[in-house]
Amino acid sequence: MTPKVRLTAKERGAEVLEAAVRAFALSGYEGTKTDEIARLAGVSQPYVIRLFGTKQELFLAAVRSACERIEQNFREAAAETPELGALGASYERMFAEREVLLVLLQGFSASGDPVIGDCVRERFGRIYTLVRELTGASPRQTREFLSAGMLLTVMSAMQVLGPNAIPMPWAEEIQKTFGED
Repeated sequence: MTPKVRLTAKERGAEVLEAAVRAFALSGYEGTKTDEIARLAGVSQPYVIRLFGTKQELFLAAVRSACERIEQNFREAAAETPELGALGASYERMFAEREVLLVLLQGFSASGDPVIGDCVRERFGRIYTLVRELTGASPRQTREFLSAGMLLTVMSAMQVLGPNAIPMPWAEEIQKTFGED
């Protein structure tokens, strides 16, 4: 029998956060229960609350985690080529991390809650500012870049883009238009 490896609180917290991203990506803020997250993480529901305090704090942590992943992705791309095209190509690779993108969309959807809205607006603003800083893009170029990214994110959520995409002629046509500029 293999001895059970004991995880640190930080490692266990990371596992719970990963489970939360998966759960919130599928069911959103309102539709996700902390006991479902606990089950996915293999811990008790009280332990989830002990780690994160409330479901809202856990959701905010999931949104922040998604935004940090996008920011990290953009920084890595800009380190090689500080241009919008490089950031765009790196974002397209994130379609393999569909849950991250879905959590971002769920964050936008839950922004009617004042606390969640404040977090989402602040994090989206950070992404906007980061894109400008990394590439030197103008406000208009950055707006167009983020608009295209949002379109691709929605298409990914509809499963017409990315791994295991459901083929749709209109989606393929839209995708072909990227890189024409």
